[in-house]
Amino acid sequence: MEAIEVKCLCKSFDGLKAVNGISFSVHRGEIFGFLGPNGAGKTTTVRMLTGVIKPDYGDAWVMGHDIVRDTQKVKSILGVVPETANAYPDLTAWQNMMLIASLYGIPGREGEHRATSLLKEFGIYERRSSKVKSFSKGMKQRLMLCMALVSDPEVLFLDEPTSGLDIQSARMIRRKIHEEGVTIFLTSHNMQEVGELCNRVGIINKGRIVTVDSPEHLRTRIGGTLAVEVRFDKAVDMSMLDFHAEVVNDNYRIYTTEPHEVICSIVEFATLKGLKIRNLNVQLPTLEDVFVKLTGGSNGQ
Repeated sequence: MEAIEVKCLCKSFDGLKAVNGISFSVHRGEIFGFLGPNGAGKTTTVRMLTGVIKPDYGDAWVMGHDIVRDTQKVKSILGVVPETANAYPDLTAWQNMMLIASLYGIPGREGEHRATSLLKEFGIYERRSSKVKSFSKGMKQRLMLCMALVSDPEVLFLDEPTSGLDIQSARMIRRKIHEEGVTIFLTSHNMQEVGELCNRVGIINKGRIVTVDSPEHLRTRIGGTLAVEVRFDKAVDMSMLDFHAEVVNDNYRIYTTEPHEVICSIVEFATLKGLKIRNLNVQLPTLEDVFVKLTGGSNGQ
């Protein structure tokens, strides 16, 4: 049984199809990244899968439970961390944890045990008696993760979990995500984060699934396994080369499986044209390169 299974899911608003017949699955225990430009259908998909809104057509199951017929059961096995912290600011961290525990019907002592363990694990136990409104953004985000995990969810939905955080907090949250072992559905604009964390990535654009694959396989989808970047001392016409070159800022980028041949051609071209090579490097294509190629956008934002 898959953790999440989606078949031909559709949702329209005022005649506009926000989600248009998407199908995909999320394996149990994996971290699944969900990417797309703004307005692509990410949020609508997540809202349907978490029982906030109902689809117009299609089916979806979370841990075998139908999202429409078994909405309450689906909600009971989920943890959700929205991009904007929604902990009660005038309650303490501990009070917020106990509130969530009570909403999920967790017995008092068991709730206290889970809350203590999570707050210690995420480094905010010493501030458990402080009101949330006094917390930094990083602390609020860590508290949100604690609140989402206190019910011991089978599937965890994370929306931009490290957005706007300092480096230390972001790294700690990424590490904890890796360690949790539950199925995680992650939406993020941070391509590097998705590439580092996720087992597989689904890309949605204009309400349709573009592709679902591992970050490693996706990087090979844009014309080569390596990217050769070069910058000359002045702008040039690269059409004389046998390789297609994309302009990226002041650099020319060529995707290839034969970097040696490309570099030799670039050096020969520079000599012929009397150009000076200011910078030349070979690197793996990034997930952002893939995203731009497949969606036609500039980035995930």
